[in-house]
Amino acid sequence: MRITIVLPTYNEAENLPRLVSALLSLPLDLSVLVVDDHSPDGTGQLAEELSNRHAGKVFVLQRLGKLGLRSAYMEGFQKAFDLGAEIVVQMDADFSHDPAVLTEMARQIASCDVVIGSRYIKGGSLDERWPAWRKFLSAFGNYYARTILAFPLRDVTTGYRMWRRAALQNMPLDRIRSNGYIFLVEMAYVAYLMGYKITETPIHFADRRWGESKMSLRIQLEAAVRIWDVWWHYRDLRRQWSNSRIVG
Repeated sequence: MRITIVLPTYNEAENLPRLVSALLSLPLDLSVLVVDDHSPDGTGQLAEELSNRHAGKVFVLQRLGKLGLRSAYMEGFQKAFDLGAEIVVQMDADFSHDPAVLTEMARQIASCDVVIGSRYIKGGSLDERWPAWRKFLSAFGNYYARTILAFPLRDVTTGYRMWRRAALQNMPLDRIRSNGYIFLVEMAYVAYLMGYKITETPIHFADRRWGESKMSLRIQLEAAVRIWDVWWHYRDLRRQWSNSRIVG
């Protein structure tokens, strides 16, 4: 299976070389596609250097500004298809997602459409260094979205996902309007409404060790409001699909 990792970046110069090295050391047929939003810290230039060093394994999409997570993934997905990817992965560039888990995700994708890296199933966990309030906020945000949208995934806000090419291509990506944090919830919800077979696999979500977090209270508040728009926007799909196929 040819796997392409779509890796949106903004100011990840400290993480990117380490992450690319870790990914390319895995026993998988994979390539890395860096989608950089004109990072002022030189992440894009580093990505180009890595692409030259690992020809055919590292590719770069340079964008003209900070255009957001949604458009980074939309452009990245299309480029991954052009590169011949059979499997497409979404993951963060800050080592919060352990690259080693990809081996297990690749095993599981053979029998489903989407594999979700979950913090909230048995075996999953959050960084032990997080304070109690941060853990509560993360768990509550996930519970809030799951409850409003009424779907049984345990971790709807995770950004660690592996898709079969056909499943991702058949998604109505042109309908997905959210940007930032809520974009991840919207994609998972659409996959559920379309009856995709979704498997959750446990992950440990580590806090970043280098660079600065992109999460803020403003982003979280925006997500809390936007979730209602997502619920309304897909009322037709809710009528069309009465059952999903979530396993694991």
